Amino acid sequence: MKRIRPDAGPRTILMLQGPASALWREVRDALTAQGHRVLHVALALGDVVYWRRRGMIAYRGTLDDWPAWLESLILREGIDDLLYFADCLPYHRAAAELAARRGLRAWAVENGYLRPDWLTLEPFGMGRHSRFARCPDRIVALAEGQPPASLDSAWPLPFWVDAMNEMAFNIAHSAGRPFFPHYDDDRVISPWREYAGWVPHLMRLRRIRSQARRVERRCLSGADPYAVIALQMETDYQIRVSSDFTSQAEMLEIALLTMARRAPPQMRAVVKVHPCDNGLIDWWAVVEGLCQRFGLEGRVDVIRGGRLDALLRQAIGLITINSTTAVHALRLGRPVIALGEAVFDVPGLTHQGGLETFWAAPEHPDPVLFDRWCRAMAAEIQVRGSQKQRHGRRIAAREIARRITHGDRYWRLHDSQSPLSVEPAALPAPRVAATPS
Repeated sequence: MKRIRPDAGPRTILMLQGPASALWREVRDALTAQGHRVLHVALALGDVVYWRRRGMIAYRGTLDDWPAWLESLILREGIDDLLYFADCLPYHRAAAELAARRGLRAWAVENGYLRPDWLTLEPFGMGRHSRFARCPDRIVALAEGQPPASLDSAWPLPFWVDAMNEMAFNIAHSAGRPFFPHYDDDRVISPWREYAGWVPHLMRLRRIRSQARRVERRCLSGADPYAVIALQMETDYQIRVSSDFTSQAEMLEIALLTMARRAPPQMRAVVKVHPCDNGLIDWWAVVEGLCQRFGLEGRVDVIRGGRLDALLRQAIGLITINSTTAVHALRLGRPVIALGEAVFDVPGLTHQGGLETFWAAPEHPDPVLFDRWCRAMAAEIQVRGSQKQRHGRRIAAREIARRITHGDRYWRLHDSQSPLSVEPAALPAPRVAATPS
């Protein structure tokens, strides 16, 4: 097995599929400015559209043939580092396994755990694959001497800019099938069907917003205690890969069943739909059916919209699978329970009992530990910047290049000799205490 090479001059870096923005080519420019050789594998037409640089190699083979082809490329070109966006894409999972076997560095980039205006740059992968410390003492050690992490917005981006980039990227993938006939994007829903789901939502937008405002006013009046249940995108990889749920309907079933069994009779719940939800699942109907089953009629609201921070400030806590909405709640000092595996699921930060106890006695986060967690995250696996906003994107690209260049500093989480390392041991099982009858 090839050993991970220490920082010793220029490296050869292979970039796999990137995000729906110019970030990848700006990272490439920053890396080449530091003397590195950079190659890029295009898996689909969207990769070609957003690259616009030399050093691109098109892969038009099948997913089954990908590992052998990639290994041959790595050996032929003398690759030292792999860099990819979205660690759960099947091509990237195979690349990470190959890198681990050959002793190469594999860097996974994703949206940040800290929000807003942060990106993740983490060895190998996130969620269930993360090696970041889950022990409070190690988190405190990693945070020592590090400055506070800013959680304020520095580079706001209009929603339509984000949406247009995603649409262009996915439409290019679909339109490019003649050029990349075997590309497997591993999507649960086709982009065309997903975008079609927005049409009825936009037609009902005024009514949806009005209903959300009514629910928000009732919650903020203080009349009854309530918990917020944060939904993610149903297609979120972290649901499939980093939890035991196959859908969020299963999570809602467990959450509302335990509410019916253990919550005080005056307790309410607000199910908050993800702002980018495609509308293909009628969450109002799903929740209504569950409430009828469990005798919770009139106690659970579903909203799309509303002011998240305002709702969280007065909630008894937040229930989620592993949404980064939890970081907002922890910042506000509100209890959080993660029903899947999450990097923020740390004793002292999140509720460590099951849902059965959360409804009546949720554990509050330690504000000092949360501050240390943010500092450690920013120092080790978070990069300040933006994926799509131009100025923030350039700042992020330069920092990603700097960390890859000085990789030994950031690879210590994988160094078995380091007292701060985290072995890839089995993580605790998701805290789902009840089984529907």
